[in-house]
Amino acid sequence: QVQLVESGGGLVQTGDALRLSCTTTGITFNKYAMGWFRQTLGQEREFVSFISWSGDRTEYADRVKGRFIIYRDDAKNTVYLQMNVLKPEDTAVYFCAAGYYPSSNNPRTADTDYYYWGQGTRVTVSS
Repeated sequence: QVQLVESGGGLVQTGDALRLSCTTTGITFNKYAMGWFRQTLGQEREFVSFISWSGDRTEYADRVKGRFIIYRDDAKNTVYLQMNVLKPEDTAVYFCAAGYYPSSNNPRTADTDYYYWGQGTRVTVSS
């Protein structure tokens, strides 16, 4: 059974940092591209960040570029999202997602690019 479990969300203040984790089971992690998305109430899910199967290619939404860093630890089957200089507009539920794209470093920024999803972790940034 495939599971993606996010953790690390919470309530922080503007300018603080958080690190989200997404640990996977049931997939060959090092063959999967991983993505982070976020969603606020009443809004569509939006792309945040992508990392290729190899870790060689990353991509970020303009709104988080320069503040967020995505990286992966294949030995732990885990992808991380380091979020720095958080802003109130970063408040959302954050989801990780996995897509099977071995040997491809093309960025995957659409939610339809991903097959497996976690349940989400809530991040609240107070002003």
